[in-house]
Amino acid sequence: MEFFCYHRDRPGSAALRGELGEEHWSYMDRYEKELIARGPTFAGDGETPTGSVHIVDLPDPAAARAFAFDEPNHQAGVYRDVLLRRWRNMLGRTMWEFPGGRTGGNRFLVLGLGPVKDAELALPPDQDELIAYGPLLSDDGTTWLGTAVLVRAPDPDMARAVLASDRYADIEVHAWEFGGRR
Repeated sequence: MEFFCYHRDRPGSAALRGELGEEHWSYMDRYEKELIARGPTFAGDGETPTGSVHIVDLPDPAAARAFAFDEPNHQAGVYRDVLLRRWRNMLGRTMWEFPGGRTGGNRFLVLGLGPVKDAELALPPDQDELIAYGPLLSDDGTTWLGTAVLVRAPDPDMARAVLASDRYADIEVHAWEFGGRR
C-alpha cells in the first residue's frame, strides 16, 4: 500500500530541525527501499524549511502511522501536524526514475484538497514534468480526498495549473526539492 505523508513544520523549529538532521536521515535510511519520493518544502524565500514530504510503500495503515509518528523530528516537536493518506502511484515510478533528474528547474508540491465528488482523477495529458502524481485516499482506499503532485514547473502558478482549480475546494503549492542523502 502506498501512502503520502506530509509533515508540516512548526513555526520557529528550524534550529531544532537542523540539530536532528542526522537522526532524521538515519531513520529514513531504514525505509530506503520503500520510498517512492521524499524531500523538504520551503517558504517563499527558498531557504526556510516548511515541511517534509515522504511517499512510501508500506504493508498497511498501522505501518504508515508508525512511519509518520515515530519519525525523530515529529517526536521532538519540529512538526506542527501531519497529513497522512493512502495514495496511488499513477506514474508507476519513483522520483529517482523521473527523466528530468534531480537538478534543474523549480520543483513543487501541489496539493488539491476537497475534490468535487463527481469528478474523476485522471493524469494530465502532458506528463513530462510530473515527478509523482496520485490521489489522496481514505484509509480504506475507497474515497478520493484530494490529489498530491510533485512537479517541475517554471513558477508556482504553472505548478498550480497541473490541477484544475474548479475541481478542488483548495489547492496548495509549496516549493519542494528532491530529498535524501547527497
